[in-house]
Amino acid sequence: MPRPLKISRHGSHDIAMEWDTGRETVYPARFLRLACPCAQCQDEMTGKRLITDSALPILTYPTKIEPVGRYAVQVHWSDNHSTGIFTWEYLWELADELDKRREKAALS
Repeated sequence: MPRPLKISRHGSHDIAMEWDTGRETVYPARFLRLACPCAQCQDEMTGKRLITDSALPILTYPTKIEPVGRYAVQVHWSDNHSTGIFTWEYLWELADELDKRREKAALS
């Protein structure tokens, strides 16, 4: 599993990660907040999203990013949410999703 070498802010709201594979990913803050894997944001049994884009404040951004062991980060958000643990594996999957979205947008 790839691991991040560096995690930093990108601009005033987004999060950037440099991976040990050479890949660089910029996660838009709102995208990452909506992808929170915690039980408040995603049904544990079905995986259904419990939080919606319209439920978030217009300006939602990370206020703090903390390491969780050697496998994840916990992001504290401006909407006072902080229970999601983003594993390296999950962040890698989200990076793939972002790449696909960006490719699709470039084609249209």
